[in-house]
Amino acid sequence: MMIKPGISTLEKCVDDGCRYILVTMAAKRARMLGAEGDEAECLVPCDSTNPVSMAVAEIASGKVGYKPIELN
Repeated sequence: MMIKPGISTLEKCVDDGCRYILVTMAAKRARMLGAEGDEAECLVPCDSTNPVSMAVAEIASGKVGYKPIELN
């Protein structure tokens, strides 16, 4: 089973195409959606009820992002 959008599209949503950041973002958002149970509301239209698919769709649309921390 393939998740759409593809990895090449998703890599553009993070600095330097870092897959670790991408996976972390998707996992954290999927946990948020999963914790809401059946009441989980995706921020963008999504055909799936799977929390990971919903999280990936939100990341690809730009509704979910991250702020890099600055190290001193």
